[in-house]
Amino acid sequence: MNRAAVRSNRRKLIILALLVLICAAAYMLVEVKFGNPKLFRYAMKIRTPKLIVMLITAFAIGGASIVFQSIINNTIVTPCLLGMNALYTLIHTAVVFVAGSGSMLAINANLSFGVDLVLMGIIATVVYSYLFKKTRHNVLYVLLIGTVLSSFFSSIQNTLTRIMDPNEYDSLLATLVASFSNINVEIIVFSVIILAGITFVLRKELALLDVITLGKDQAINLGVDYDRCIRRLLLGVTLYIAVATAMVGPISFLGLIIANLSRQLLKTYRHSQLILGSTLFGMVVLIGGQVIVEHVYSYAIPVSVFITVGGGIYFLYLLLTNRRA
Repeated sequence: MNRAAVRSNRRKLIILALLVLICAAAYMLVEVKFGNPKLFRYAMKIRTPKLIVMLITAFAIGGASIVFQSIINNTIVTPCLLGMNALYTLIHTAVVFVAGSGSMLAINANLSFGVDLVLMGIIATVVYSYLFKKTRHNVLYVLLIGTVLSSFFSSIQNTLTRIMDPNEYDSLLATLVASFSNINVEIIVFSVIILAGITFVLRKELALLDVITLGKDQAINLGVDYDRCIRRLLLGVTLYIAVATAMVGPISFLGLIIANLSRQLLKTYRHSQLILGSTLFGMVVLIGGQVIVEHVYSYAIPVSVFITVGGGIYFLYLLLTNRRA
């Protein structure tokens, strides 16, 4: 990649960062009563945790999506194919079905987040480590089994909702849609620590992504322990998605949108730039979408609905353009 292209990408990333700042400023300051100190402090107290969670979510999903696409060597797949979204909905449905909507597991935000994260993390680590061994580190087989697991989890969840008490089901619905309306401040620090720890553990594998995308044979010839790197990166992706999903709920198409926008804008093989671009796009989409949700639709429609509709259209566009190419 020549120097002109590198400088061009840096300018694009700077512009994206400025867009993030503009969206963040709009979210924090629109319709704020500056003349009333109490109302101003209250608005900042409510909006600041939401903004931080949106930034964390964009970082987790944006980075995980780029890494996952590079591992699979396909730009129209997303980490949700590993079954994390379906597992999240199954866990919440099972908790309400077994313990009830008034139980501590359902109403305590800290406990609910802990249960989501522990179960999703353990299942992801055990299942995918086992699958890698059984499939002899074949990523495509793991992806196929992940798709089957998604259908399996969804089938169980649908069965539970059909025989569930209607009042319990009504209270469950609110937790199955991604929302930034009610954020638990206490889980923010915990989530940041977990994501930072995963990033630190996988720092060597992340630095080798540019080489890994050259292909297995080329990577091995260059001294990379290919199977070990792929296994660790895939587990890291799964845990990243588990943290993001446990924080706000499932957002299926967000990773697809922001990862491909980053690739189309930057047109580079450097994953440091692609991950940063994907993260910044995610921040723009989430923060800008939340501004629209709160100040245009008055919370009537969650931001995940816009992302799902837009992501579905964008997915069809990617399929058609890739087919023509």
